[in-house]
Amino acid sequence: MLGQRGRSRRRAGPLAGRAVPARARAGTGAESARAVIPDGVYDPPRDPLRILHDDHEIVVVEKPAGLLSVPGKGEHLADCLIARLAVAYPSVLLVHRLDRDTSGVMVFALTPHAQRHLGLQFEKRQVKKTYVARVWGEIAGDSGRVDLPIAVDWPNRPRQKIDHDAGREAITDWQAIRRGEGETRVRLTPQTGRSHQLRVHMLALGHPILGDPFYATGAARDFPRMMLHAESLRLRHPDGGRQVRFHSPVPF
Repeated sequence: MLGQRGRSRRRAGPLAGRAVPARARAGTGAESARAVIPDGVYDPPRDPLRILHDDHEIVVVEKPAGLLSVPGKGEHLADCLIARLAVAYPSVLLVHRLDRDTSGVMVFALTPHAQRHLGLQFEKRQVKKTYVARVWGEIAGDSGRVDLPIAVDWPNRPRQKIDHDAGREAITDWQAIRRGEGETRVRLTPQTGRSHQLRVHMLALGHPILGDPFYATGAARDFPRMMLHAESLRLRHPDGGRQVRFHSPVPF
């Protein structure tokens, strides 16, 4: 059974993509903040979720673009990834989040111990994450580092901005994978975990992520989804501390 507990096991399989009320799991996360989305109708995908791995401590899932990680404000934003997971994993606990329009690998805890263990790894920047994005324009150079502080753009919240006075340290390493037809495919490795970090840093380089509803404009925004995918996640397993890596193929 999908919700079975016990010995550690690996599996990739479907989980019915149904919604449950926000109250089912809204209070179980590591973060209390509600999700905020751009103006417009929230119409999340209904496809079954893909479970990359589960065991007695964690569940790793491939989040689809367009689905909130946690509930937003109001019943119309109750459908979210953690709520869907709670149908099969009633003890599921939040560890980190991805933006609504970002797809890819996410890990959730199934015990308070796992939540504390993983949360500490994220806090100490011990979790290694890689993303793949398609960005506007052809980037000069093969690789580089963006080291620009980020702060909330309060008049336009939840947008973020570069702020050299009040911003918090934010560092992103990038590597060009392929260029052509007015765009570049890049691999992004965040060294910090600020809100919208990759999106703001790519904009600061003059190469916004294609389809970004907040930071792309004109033709760069005119895409069916935001072209940002969490490709891999490497961390220490809460049971014994061994290194594990989870990977999700890029869908674009």
